[in-house]
Amino acid sequence: MSAVEIMKEQNNNEDQKACGSGSPLSNAASAPTSSGAPATTLQTSESVKVNAQDEMTALADHYKNQGNDYLKEKDFSKAIEMYTKAIELNPSNAIYYANRSLAHLRQESFGFALQDGVAAVKADPTYLKGYYRRAAAHMSLGKFKQALSDYEYVSKCRPNDKDAKLKYTECNKIVKMRAFERAIAVDKPEKTLTEMFRDFENIAIEEDYTGPMLEDGKVTLKFMLELMDNYKQQKKLHRKFAYKILCDIDAYMRTQDSMVDITVPDEAKFTICGDIHGQFYDLMNIFEINGLPSPTNPYLFNGDFVDRGSFSVECIFTLFGFKLLYPNHFYLSRGNHESINMNQMYGFTGEVTAKYTSTMADMFTQAFNWLPLCHCINKKILVMHGGLFSSDDVYLDDLRRIDRNCQPPEDGLMCELLWSDPQPWAGRGPSKRGVGIQFGPDVTEAFCKRNNLDYVVRSHEVKNMGYEVTHDGKCITVFSAPNYCDTMGNMGAFITIKGNDLTPNFRSFESVPHPDVKPMAYANRLMSLLA
Repeated sequence: MSAVEIMKEQNNNEDQKACGSGSPLSNAASAPTSSGAPATTLQTSESVKVNAQDEMTALADHYKNQGNDYLKEKDFSKAIEMYTKAIELNPSNAIYYANRSLAHLRQESFGFALQDGVAAVKADPTYLKGYYRRAAAHMSLGKFKQALSDYEYVSKCRPNDKDAKLKYTECNKIVKMRAFERAIAVDKPEKTLTEMFRDFENIAIEEDYTGPMLEDGKVTLKFMLELMDNYKQQKKLHRKFAYKILCDIDAYMRTQDSMVDITVPDEAKFTICGDIHGQFYDLMNIFEINGLPSPTNPYLFNGDFVDRGSFSVECIFTLFGFKLLYPNHFYLSRGNHESINMNQMYGFTGEVTAKYTSTMADMFTQAFNWLPLCHCINKKILVMHGGLFSSDDVYLDDLRRIDRNCQPPEDGLMCELLWSDPQPWAGRGPSKRGVGIQFGPDVTEAFCKRNNLDYVVRSHEVKNMGYEVTHDGKCITVFSAPNYCDTMGNMGAFITIKGNDLTPNFRSFESVPHPDVKPMAYANRLMSLLA
């Protein structure tokens, strides 16, 4: 029973109590008014309506308070459920929309957060927190100018509000920085990183450096073992070798199609991992549980290697190193967080700049542009970070031909590969994230049938067990960052298959301790101000 139905039932009960046979009011309802209606009956009816409205308001506030409790407990789905019940009872209360917007922000459902921010402002244009929520959603979607407009309005309304002024100032810095970057940017650089940064070959290695060293400029297994041990001790890779790895990855990835075909021999095991998000020590735990990458133990990591977690540099150089060591047995797909907007907001750019230089952050931007967008295993399993498409006529060859050397666009095949999500009901719908689409089981079934696929694997979403099987087994989500951001309490997981048996096998695992560096430690300052 919905909240509105509950109130209707309460109202009916009140009417029965007030006007039922044998009640004092039913006996007194004989005195007519000038309109012909009994006076006492009219007064009672008005009283019942007032009481019903009061009760409805009280119940709505009760749901809102429950939502606030769930929000504090970080149970965002329950919080959204409670705020939705409050809105059903009182759809004109801006606070309910603003609170639900915050819960959607915490779930990274930025599209829904924006809708509620807009609704809050519409419900009460004087409620300034509504503008804050709308601005936060715009910021999270990389729409900095729209966010700045809201922060500017709040600052004008509250000229003495330090918080409003700080948010406006920080957002304004981002807008100006992005404008400058666009002015000097070359959308598709013709030169490779090696051609652009030849001077880095002459970087001297200090005598006191005791970390891993490339051998004749090449990654070796010895180098990778020393690199991981070095990182576990919270030591840095020398910048000379870091630059060299980036240049080599850039050169290699340029040779790949946007969709890479993978062949897994009949008896061979193959492992698919989801988001890592800078959780280096959990990445090491995957290798501890499932074995180090090797020609007989191949891996595919399905995007979102960086951001949020504060060991993203360690993660990406480990992954890039294994890619160079085992190019035909270690695979990397681009995620939506391998992009400049996400990196500048959620920490990777700040982390690279803190640990190395802003020049290296720019090098990563170019290297990320060349990452493949998806992989097809044995012509039967398509693996991409986000999901499927707004069009019914997409074939694998269309994915192979995508021109990917760019920042992700706001629509089209590349965008949807990186951003889309499944939904349990049929058809397609607008994305809860505000980018990409949501697609139903019928869409997945039709796509698999059209392309002769058994199922698709994607990542992109936190799952309690680290994985989820939906759409009648044809859409599988895998997420490999346990206790995401040190707050979500979820398990991580990875999938293993055999070449002659493509049935997915799931292994969930818990998070492991890491040094006391909080997630988002390198994120843009404004991210900590969005609440």
